[in-house]
Amino acid sequence: MNLNPLLQALNLQEDAARALADDLRTQIHALQTQLREAELRLEHFAITRTTIIGLADRIPAQTVDPAGTLELPEHPNYPRILAVFNDTTGPLRARDICQALDFELLPKHVERTRAKMKRLVTLGILTEAEPGTFSKKQ
Repeated sequence: MNLNPLLQALNLQEDAARALADDLRTQIHALQTQLREAELRLEHFAITRTTIIGLADRIPAQTVDPAGTLELPEHPNYPRILAVFNDTTGPLRARDICQALDFELLPKHVERTRAKMKRLVTLGILTEAEPGTFSKKQ
């Protein structure tokens, strides 16, 4: 009996099984790498959550003075911004406020003013009807 054809068939199946095993090892390695990256992201989220919770008591709460009005954040431009709104009737943009307060119309001044106006929106003092257009809350 000639065993050569049988051994060749066996070698072909062994090579196929070896190739499959190598492919599966490669896939496992890729999945392990993805798993490590996902676990690292989860760890970063947990650290961020812990940090935010630890800092939460340092964020000033929205306070009301005895007269019942909201207290403004401590920065001299907040009352000045509101004074501009008191002197106008229509909506204003950050650029308009900068002009009224005699700030140079540089992007950094406009963006800082816009950020302050958005803060006043979150405090319920201003409203933003359209993006970038602010008015005093009625």
